[in-house]
Amino acid sequence: MQAASSLICFYLLLLISIAPAHAQSRVKKRLTDTQLLDLIERQTFQYFWDGAEPTSGLARERYHVDGEYPQNDKDVVATGAAGFGVMSIVASIDRHYITRKAGFERLKKAVSFLERTERLHGAWSHWILPDGKAKPFGKEDDGGDLVETAYLAQGLLTVRQYFRNGNAAEKQLAARIDKLYQGIEWDWYRNGGKNVLYWHWSPTVGWKKNFPLEGYNECLITYIMAAASPTHTIPAEVYHQGWARSGKIDTNRSVYGYKIRLKHNGAPFGVGPLFWAQYSYLGLNPKGLTDRYADYWTENKNHALIHRAYCIENPKNFKGYGADCWGLTASYSVNGYAAHNPSEDLGVIAPTAALASYPYTPAYSLKVMRHLYEDLGDKVWGKYGFYDAFSETANWYPKRYLGIDQGPIVVMIENGRSGLLWKLFMSCPEVKAGLKKLGFNSPYIK
Repeated sequence: MQAASSLICFYLLLLISIAPAHAQSRVKKRLTDTQLLDLIERQTFQYFWDGAEPTSGLARERYHVDGEYPQNDKDVVATGAAGFGVMSIVASIDRHYITRKAGFERLKKAVSFLERTERLHGAWSHWILPDGKAKPFGKEDDGGDLVETAYLAQGLLTVRQYFRNGNAAEKQLAARIDKLYQGIEWDWYRNGGKNVLYWHWSPTVGWKKNFPLEGYNECLITYIMAAASPTHTIPAEVYHQGWARSGKIDTNRSVYGYKIRLKHNGAPFGVGPLFWAQYSYLGLNPKGLTDRYADYWTENKNHALIHRAYCIENPKNFKGYGADCWGLTASYSVNGYAAHNPSEDLGVIAPTAALASYPYTPAYSLKVMRHLYEDLGDKVWGKYGFYDAFSETANWYPKRYLGIDQGPIVVMIENGRSGLLWKLFMSCPEVKAGLKKLGFNSPYIK
């Protein structure tokens, strides 16, 4: 009997030892904070490296790891995510995840693709097909997307600054990027000279989408890039009358004891989804950045802290919410896609929310990283880092990625660690001039 039991134990151990890798946990516990940050940054970067759309070398809109969720657009390039992705390549060169030569070659391929893509008065569409044609994002959104273009331009100028003093080939790439940026007709998107920028223009229905960019949301960088343009700039009143709504953007609220000065659009709770504190600030450094409306570092930090406080209070009693699991943002959801925030809470946590808040809340964000990685593990962790979103309440753990959510994780972790992307973007002379024109103060502006 004892011999039989020993034999059974032997075979059980043998089965465990030869089990396929995917059946065993890939999580390595007891990493130091530095090791954990490095692992997450490196593995998430792979979405933009091994996982890139092959023709362009740029970011896919989305990628589904398994066949459980049918996917028809895995080869569609997402313009905004592409901007975040090229910034992640710069960070990864600097971290020696890839060689400078390999990173340069990939970025040269990307720039070559962007040079031959369809552009609408200089702007790219929200989605781009591998043949360079615009893919409609919606019925009246089949043309230029100024906000996605601004995200891409932010990334391209960061790349330009990284290579501008390099060898001859690198300097040539920087010059080609400069030409791409100068070709964006920001002033055209004033819709006939109005003092506001418009998100969309269509070659088939013109301005029918009728979406003026009025703050506050994720679009601040669009006004910065437009004001910075040496060829198609906008006057300051477009920012102050359009984006700032002639001063109506200003508010004075306190949520959980944290002050908010900017009136967040459609957010009765006081703050919108956390990507509003991230997308515009991947290159634009909010440290010391102020204008007549806000101190942007304080604003963004408080935005993150309010989300954390809300999830700790957890008024809807969703499973898993707390000090080590917080942050609501736009992501996949239990019912499609949603811009999760305290005013629209569906019990869904997107890792990008807290992780890309790392510069604002380093200790609190690290706590979330460790909980997700060590406690939830393979439920939320895969080949390109953390999956896009999950719900413990719904027992919902889809193995899906969105490029526009993966990018801020890499870029903002790097900014929190070294400030690299902030330093590069803020070194652009055009950006300094544009900020000064709009009335901003920053340590980068002399």
